[in-house]
Amino acid sequence: MDGQNRANIQPGVEVDIVLKKDQRTGKLTRGVVRDILTNSSFHPHGIKVRLQDGQVGRVKEVFNKES
Repeated sequence: MDGQNRANIQPGVEVDIVLKKDQRTGKLTRGVVRDILTNSSFHPHGIKVRLQDGQVGRVKEVFNKES
């Protein structure tokens, strides 16, 4: 699933994010969502989240809990 819709993302879900420093390269960082920082239900560049390790970035892909 893509990370543009807030409904797809909940704390505890595994995601790939792009950190601010990696926006030019598009390098992805995988982690588990701790907090959702974007209030709107949709964001064209991805919903902003904080991972459990404290890193903040925009979600590019959401993985189902089963996978």
